[in-house]
Amino acid sequence: MVGFVPRAVITKDDIIGLMTTKAGRTFTVRDLPPSERPRERLLQHGAESLAPVELLSLIIGRGTAGQSVISLSGELLARFRGIRGIASASIEELQNVAGVKLAKAAQIMAACELARRLQEEQSDVAGRPVIKSPEDVFNQVRSILAGKQKEHFIVLMLDTRNHVNGIEVVSVGNLDTSLAHPREVFQKAVTSGAASVILVHNHPSGDPEPSEEDIKLTKRMTEAGEIVGIAVTDHVIVCDNCYVSLKGRNLL
Repeated sequence: MVGFVPRAVITKDDIIGLMTTKAGRTFTVRDLPPSERPRERLLQHGAESLAPVELLSLIIGRGTAGQSVISLSGELLARFRGIRGIASASIEELQNVAGVKLAKAAQIMAACELARRLQEEQSDVAGRPVIKSPEDVFNQVRSILAGKQKEHFIVLMLDTRNHVNGIEVVSVGNLDTSLAHPREVFQKAVTSGAASVILVHNHPSGDPEPSEEDIKLTKRMTEAGEIVGIAVTDHVIVCDNCYVSLKGRNLL
């Protein structure tokens, strides 16, 4: 009987042991006693107790004619040198492994993508904030603009996944004057490596309704962003307890 090695890196000798019995024939899950089969072990001891080859065999589900799911999983781990290599492989590269058709390759890629998104969500909680809505924008700048009696023009710089790379106060003006200029906005965005920006400014009057000047400014910034290749994804006007998204008003 072949046992499983509960470790993150599977060696070539481990895989050979998993793929064949002493008689030299292909090893299958049915060769194991029920208590040692991956699914049963997961149910009894938890997923963390399974070796990578066992976890992968559960994702793939079944092998092919003449090849067990255990041997197929072992071959994938060997070919791509572990889990990280499998996660980095393209769907075409996965299908280059004998026994991996489109359906199995898609299952593997889906599982890897779920793992990636979980890691991203954990990073979002512990690391840089993520902007998913105008409310998120409001929450990011609320403390900066609270009680300000002059207009402050702020730019939020985002990466390709909408993580905040930086928040900059670009200009401070009088109540009826905006000093924002595309040069200052996009100079900082380019320096930070931003993929996109969100514009923010406050209305000290307490009324967040966009003025004609606000709409013209948004258009000017959007056009400048198209030239430099950095999208303006929204312009949010905030007051102490409320806000208006120009994108939400179809004014962007």
